[in-house]
Amino acid sequence: MENQVKSRYGLLIAGMLIQLCAGIIYMWSVFRGPVAQHLEWEASKAGYTSSIMLAVFVLGIILGGKAQDKIGPKPVTVFGSVLISLGMILTAFVTKAAPWLVYITYGIIGGLGTGIVYTATVSVVQKWFPDKRGFATGFMVAAFGFSLVIFAPITNTLLAGAGVPKTLLAFGAIFLVVCVGCSLNIDNPPAGYAPPGFVASKMNVTKKQYSTGEMLKTRQFYLISLSLLCILPAYFILNPLFMTLGAERGLSQELAVLGVMITGIASASGRLLTSWVSDLIGRKQAVYAIILITMLAILTMIVARGSLFLICIAAIAFGFGGAAGVYPAITADNFGTKHMGLNYGCVMVGFGISALLFPIISNHLVKSGSYTTSFILAAATCIIAFILVLLQRRP
Repeated sequence: MENQVKSRYGLLIAGMLIQLCAGIIYMWSVFRGPVAQHLEWEASKAGYTSSIMLAVFVLGIILGGKAQDKIGPKPVTVFGSVLISLGMILTAFVTKAAPWLVYITYGIIGGLGTGIVYTATVSVVQKWFPDKRGFATGFMVAAFGFSLVIFAPITNTLLAGAGVPKTLLAFGAIFLVVCVGCSLNIDNPPAGYAPPGFVASKMNVTKKQYSTGEMLKTRQFYLISLSLLCILPAYFILNPLFMTLGAERGLSQELAVLGVMITGIASASGRLLTSWVSDLIGRKQAVYAIILITMLAILTMIVARGSLFLICIAAIAFGFGGAAGVYPAITADNFGTKHMGLNYGCVMVGFGISALLFPIISNHLVKSGSYTTSFILAAATCIIAFILVLLQRRP
């Protein structure tokens, strides 16, 4: 049993390395400009790659969750790792004659692989850490968020010095070795596994292991998924506007770049700290805090300029990361860990809808008026999220 307890930390580290690598494909904003220039492609059309990737990311979570529930996390994580690397390598060979192929290589293939490894690694730590579910999940998804902090400067340097194709090939090859190698350490715990001193009855976990069909029949599932959808609009509205709006609010180019780094740090911190704190004070209290921080920050954005603008951006990124960190634990608490992969994928549909819907609504509102209306909308969804969380019953 002692060896088993030690191995779960090795598995956690392996999963974090996979998440760290997978997070780079979520960083299209760094690649977009150089890729558009390299392919002589309109920047606006290149920007659609991010939306495609977000939608396919959620699809990957659902498909990967279903597959790992059936055949186990190891082969699924290996497959997802290969897709991530393949997406980057194939993107390196896209030519000016057909730049839209980036939608398929980076957006669909890469996004699908990212979703698959994300859900497989997050799901498996839920089973290894029943005593520290928020702690383990927080470290796992924090690595995903921290990818931006580590790889943004490296990527910028490589793109400037080596160019787009060589940069993508280098990352694709390195990630193939690292992710596939780490995937071999990703596996479910033995049947009946429990860490020393763990007493299940004292934990805030469900006794029933819900299948996905059973989960979809519960009121609780819809409250959880819809509350996630309503927490995130502030981040999804601001994310594509950051550079443009930052310039309007008095940020220099250097401060804007620093802001991107700060956003990555804040998101990773939110993923880690909120998950850990939720183990201590409860999931609902942690989510209430996320909602409050996000709502105050997005309302302040109406007038924020300069350093206050950066603080608001960081606060919203912290809330976004916090939601990404705590909702896997909420899903496991309510519906068990046996079918965690697919169950969490279904909860993440709320994430996908929010990511696709609110930037479109915001663009329409901005064309019709100002950013203020979009910010008020995001604050209103926070109020709705608060009510939805309030209605959730304790598992």
